Amino acid sequence: MSISSRPGLLRDPDFGRLFAATALGQLGDRIIFLALPLVAVVTLNADEFQVGLLTAMTTAGSLFVGLPAGAWVDRMRKRSVMISTDLARAVVLLTIPVAWWSDLLTIWWLFTVALVHGVLTVFFDVAYVSYLPHLVGRDNLVEGNSKLSAIRSVTSISGPGMAGPLVGLLGAPATLLVSSAGMAMSGLLATGIRRREHKPESSERPQLLRDIKQGLKFVLKQPVLRATILGDALFNLFLVMYQTMLLVFLEREMGLGAFGIGLVLSGMGCGALLGALSAKKVSQRVGQGPVIWLAPLVTCPLTALMPFARPGWSVCVAAIGLAGLSLGGVVRVVAQSSLQQALTPDQLLGRMSATARFVSWGGIPLGGVLGGASGSVFGAAATLWIGTTGMTLSFLPNFLSPLRTMRTLPNERDPVPRTLRPRRRSAASRPRP
Repeated sequence: MSISSRPGLLRDPDFGRLFAATALGQLGDRIIFLALPLVAVVTLNADEFQVGLLTAMTTAGSLFVGLPAGAWVDRMRKRSVMISTDLARAVVLLTIPVAWWSDLLTIWWLFTVALVHGVLTVFFDVAYVSYLPHLVGRDNLVEGNSKLSAIRSVTSISGPGMAGPLVGLLGAPATLLVSSAGMAMSGLLATGIRRREHKPESSERPQLLRDIKQGLKFVLKQPVLRATILGDALFNLFLVMYQTMLLVFLEREMGLGAFGIGLVLSGMGCGALLGALSAKKVSQRVGQGPVIWLAPLVTCPLTALMPFARPGWSVCVAAIGLAGLSLGGVVRVVAQSSLQQALTPDQLLGRMSATARFVSWGGIPLGGVLGGASGSVFGAAATLWIGTTGMTLSFLPNFLSPLRTMRTLPNERDPVPRTLRPRRRSAASRPRP
């Protein structure tokens, strides 16, 4: 069922509930982004390599369950998966302040929580991406993704802005109570969505390896999907290297406390919000394909401002560069997610999402380890330079694909837009023998 987008998707009660659940869940997630590394850096006095390893544990779930998650989610109701994983993540996060109060918290405890939380997040994200086309209809994918990206961007502003003072007042471990509450409320809100899916039916006996193979085959045979996933993989690898040392750089070399770091990250959220609000218009003006490769090419070099920074006003200028990175990243993700969803049949949405996540997120744990190792050997500033270079070069796979000139959104019945098809010559224009 397609919801009319003319009055706006927020007029639909079920989309409104998903919108509110996204806000609460993302608020908790943004607080985790700041508080969890600060638990390691400040509370446990972790070194650079341990911070990088913690980042790797947070995202290692994509490697462990990335491909099977898509096959499993395609055989379940996506809404139920989202609710159960949200509630489970809330319980897992709650163990950190409990362990801290009990004087049992160690770096290994953080590693375990990060790994379990990351595995649950894989299932949530696969179900979330697969559920949106069912809820809003394929005609409204760009608007739906834009609105959800907008609320995620708002939480990117408010989350670090809340987390900084909370960490200063309560300590990083206790701040994770707020994250746990946000996840729990997100799951409870999603239970109020009335538009239910039919349980996926299959006449064949479920076979995990066969289902995974079908998802891989579908993704790999599509040049556009291959390009977006490879570009994502390169971008994410170097982004995580950059982010792993960013907090270390700001805390130890710039001398910023939790509040100052929160303000810098909130600035990134401002850029993300502007990107979400403008994503639809930018895609229409630039073209659905070109915007995917132009966004990183234009905005990623701005992150080089950060390693140039020195304590004082130059940090504010560098923060503007991070806001530009977030703006371009959201514009790219909205266009890219809408394209991937439009190309994929309903019965393969979970496996497409999981395959894309497995490939594009598979390098994130490696990025965390490499970022930590590079920070230990070369220093945080040099690692930021490496991250900037790699993120900028991530535009190449998409630039060298049909996306270079693709201006319209394809679909699973017409995967190659007419603008990319070679024109058939008329009989009169054919060369005569």
